[in-house]
Amino acid sequence: MEPGAGGSKQDIRERIWDYMESENVADFPRPVHHRIPNFKGSHRACQNLKDLEVFARTQEVKVDPDKPLEGVRLLALQSKKTLLVPTPRLRTGLFNRITPPPGANKEMLRKCATSQGVRDFSVPVGLDSRVLVDLVVVGSVAVSEKGWRIGKGEGYADLEYAMMVSMGAVHKGTPVVTIVHDCQVVDIPEALLEDHDLTVDYILTPTRVISTGCKRPKPAGITWSKISPEMLGKIPVLRSLRDREKRAGMDVALQAEHQPFLGSASQHPALPGTVRRPHNAPRPGADSLEAACGPREGEDAPTATVCVGNLPHDARVRDLKRALRELRVAPLQLSWRGPQHRALLHYRDLAAAQQAVSCLQGLHLGDSALTVALARPHNKSPGGCPGS
Repeated sequence: MEPGAGGSKQDIRERIWDYMESENVADFPRPVHHRIPNFKGSHRACQNLKDLEVFARTQEVKVDPDKPLEGVRLLALQSKKTLLVPTPRLRTGLFNRITPPPGANKEMLRKCATSQGVRDFSVPVGLDSRVLVDLVVVGSVAVSEKGWRIGKGEGYADLEYAMMVSMGAVHKGTPVVTIVHDCQVVDIPEALLEDHDLTVDYILTPTRVISTGCKRPKPAGITWSKISPEMLGKIPVLRSLRDREKRAGMDVALQAEHQPFLGSASQHPALPGTVRRPHNAPRPGADSLEAACGPREGEDAPTATVCVGNLPHDARVRDLKRALRELRVAPLQLSWRGPQHRALLHYRDLAAAQQAVSCLQGLHLGDSALTVALARPHNKSPGGCPGS
């Protein structure tokens, strides 16, 4: 399969997910959309790891909890490597160390390698533990032979690697391996890559072992300007690392509240099924692409604001951002007012703001129908929203 050189990260993801389902390459759990996809032949691809010299030298290996990497986790346990698996969504820490029962047979090791086994046979690894990872194995949605990688869009693999750098668990020479189906090896434009994106050194498929020779630097630590206060609040270990780096005199400033509406959709994915398009909403066209991408260098600051209200209590900024991109009415800036159940969209002029109001009428997030209106002039009410 060859998705082609154009499009965004999300375009590439969707093409691969669709192809894997339509060609019946996908394996449980299905559908593979919005996942690191499991595929037929994943265990065969994982077995290729035995042929890599870097695995033979490995004592401590970090393997993501994704289903297609189950064979790697089993191989690490059978080879008596120390196996570290990231905590799901980093809720309670960075790593868990898998500890099979004494005298565990092959069937028990196989159970320990599953997602349930990771939960049942693991102990947390604290920030102060002496961890030196020799090999990192990550899942991917797409990867190129040059080593460019695209995940499912939530950014956890990139963040986990950056956190490992910050705690001294990896260094720039630590090899990174990904396990994918052959159809997931595609051309990826380098222009889609950002500094925080993790690259890979080896790609293992059911039929190939690819050494990428990738020279692009991997993340050198946590890019705090990419971290939102919301993310920081959800990940305790991230707060601990930030406190540590702050005490060391490092710049740990987070994303500003008024964020330019830039960046790819991969940075701000929406949860499946949370966004409902307004009835009769115009489909995006080439003439509206500029609005979706945000301001270019040298463009004027925003002068008109739209207030979006009635956001559900569990709404996330990424849900709204995705809806705005899909409708091609992305603002120059977005100010999130989650506790007040509203957001302010800042546009370059009144005409752009009015077009956004028209396109967004009837938009739903979850079960909530959003209210959309031009904001009042400044100082009329807090935030400038009608009725606020």
